[in-house]
Amino acid sequence: MRGGPFRCLQISHKRVFGGHISTEPRINERIKVSEVRLVGPAGEQVGIVRIDDALRLARESDLDLVEVAPMARPPVAKLMDYGKFKYEAAQKARESRRNQTNTVIKEMKLRPKIDSHDYETKKGHVVRFLKAGDKVKITIMFRGREQSRPELGFNLLKKLAEDVVEDGFIESAPKQDGRNMLMVLSPTRKKTEAKVEVEAAKAAKAAIRAAAAEEAHRLEAELRAASVAAAHPKKKRGPADNMDPDIDL
Repeated sequence: MRGGPFRCLQISHKRVFGGHISTEPRINERIKVSEVRLVGPAGEQVGIVRIDDALRLARESDLDLVEVAPMARPPVAKLMDYGKFKYEAAQKARESRRNQTNTVIKEMKLRPKIDSHDYETKKGHVVRFLKAGDKVKITIMFRGREQSRPELGFNLLKKLAEDVVEDGFIESAPKQDGRNMLMVLSPTRKKTEAKVEVEAAKAAKAAIRAAAAEEAHRLEAELRAASVAAAHPKKKRGPADNMDPDIDL
């Protein structure tokens, strides 16, 4: 071939197989060390013992030997019921997720020269958001010459904060942001507390509806019975009704 001799370089491609990295601690015979710092089931410090002795103690106590600090020198292992430990940990994680609340920021936009009717309407929305445990970002939008009167927006935000003081407080004081002025209100109650109150209110309304429905059914049954009785009145018994029909008169 033209160009003279050349070397062919053979490149070998090594395939790397990735696997799932377990986050589970090593337990019992999976602990591959010569000795551990042993902790008893009640948290008592036993000391540094040979791994064989630690496993023997675990079998005698009908417990598991769990490596809780593998990076220590020597590793720390504890005697425990690992199945029970995992179950309780899962329960705690589930309860934590159930009680976890996400911070929600609602937004309400106002104009500096808003009329009283619109103001009351939007204030009602802000109060509703705060009672639900949500933060509210209030935005005052300036247009044209209104930008030269920032005190209008400041006074409006101050008035709103005073009007909703029972349900919220100022977290972020009014500040100018371009053509807008912003303020953030935070609820006085936590979202979890607000959620409990909302659920209680829903339960109360459901109980009232159920009681009303039961009363309506009762009245309907009484009216139906009265209607049937009116359609089929009882016949009054006379003297002849008490006589023997076989007697000839």
